[in-house]
Amino acid sequence: MDGALGDPVTAAEGGHLLPPAFVDPISRLFSNLMDFILGKSDQCLVNGGGGDLSVGSFLRRGLASFLEKEKKGTSVGRWSKRSLQQAVFAMHESIQRTYTSADDLSGLDYNAEKDYVLFPGEEITVAGGYSGIVNHLASVLPDEVIQLDRKVKKIEWAPSAASCESGRPVALHFSDGTAMSADHIIVTVSLGVLKAGTTSSGEGWNLFHPSLPSCKAGAISRLGYGLVNKVFLRLSPNYRGDDGFPFLQMVFHPSDSELRNPKVPQWIRRTWFLCPIYSNSRTVLSWFTGQEALELEKLTDDEIIGGFWRTVSNLLPSQQQNEISQKFDKVLRTQWGSNPLFLGSYSYVAVGSSIDDMDTLAEPLPKYGGVDSATPPLQILFAGEATHKTHYSTTHGAYFSCHARIS
Repeated sequence: MDGALGDPVTAAEGGHLLPPAFVDPISRLFSNLMDFILGKSDQCLVNGGGGDLSVGSFLRRGLASFLEKEKKGTSVGRWSKRSLQQAVFAMHESIQRTYTSADDLSGLDYNAEKDYVLFPGEEITVAGGYSGIVNHLASVLPDEVIQLDRKVKKIEWAPSAASCESGRPVALHFSDGTAMSADHIIVTVSLGVLKAGTTSSGEGWNLFHPSLPSCKAGAISRLGYGLVNKVFLRLSPNYRGDDGFPFLQMVFHPSDSELRNPKVPQWIRRTWFLCPIYSNSRTVLSWFTGQEALELEKLTDDEIIGGFWRTVSNLLPSQQQNEISQKFDKVLRTQWGSNPLFLGSYSYVAVGSSIDDMDTLAEPLPKYGGVDSATPPLQILFAGEATHKTHYSTTHGAYFSCHARIS
């Protein structure tokens, strides 16, 4: 990414371009509220402070306090001033949802957010994809060490000396019927796979034999794990527009509003942007979170293309539509939710959990030897983004956690 997409164009449902003078106060409000949550500001804009709230409930209290002081204003089309302010605020909530992967910010723990640490430097896109990083790291390993296409079905370990029948206490059982023994293993599967593999509802399977200790299983259950998908759309060859496709911020009527346009699909109403992946690119990008992201995985390419174009046509005034008349001719989307090796995207600290649960998840099994020192320690080590309490949900957090276990 070149980081120079220009100023965003904010458009509300019904074809209304919103001036910065209207959008900026709501944006500053949201930013100030998040700064307080993250511990970057001592100025609390909500009576009573944060307390034991979720992020979503705190933000909504902040919006309510702001609107109480606002004077009534003129309507915009079928929008009242207040409903439009609420919708712009909801757009920023959707932005925060993609950052955290939480389907609903009311499920995101308020107290844990200040412990998250942003990594310094620019956001970048890795040329050629993440496989380039993996291939570089793997290049120092001897040939034939990495084995692919072997899905682990069961992990056996020895919690006591009596259960350690061989010299190597860990056995990996693969779906093809083969097995492998080891002194130590590092489990880096996603939190979604761990949740599915430690469920007590009978809907999943038991990945670990014997089952994980209750403290670790509880941490897995309490932590949040969400879904974020990206959608890439290519502008068709008949694209016109000297300035390229805009960095479009999208503002919608709430899903329960009678004023919403039926041509705008339900699955698109909680995304917030559509923009070129770099300046003047013919490929545009949007992000989806939660239930909408899962719904997106079930749609055909034509349904996605049609839904986006109907939405763009509704948001942009007719004059601007004529200036950048185009359609989309190709779509590419991630499908992390239905991928059985991931079952989602990345973790967050949910209400009812804490960053201590990430420390618990990161602890090896057994942490120490048995009472008689006959039980081999460190049989199973856990790594991955969900085990890093300051950089969870990120690639660098996953990398740091793996590096720590290896060293």
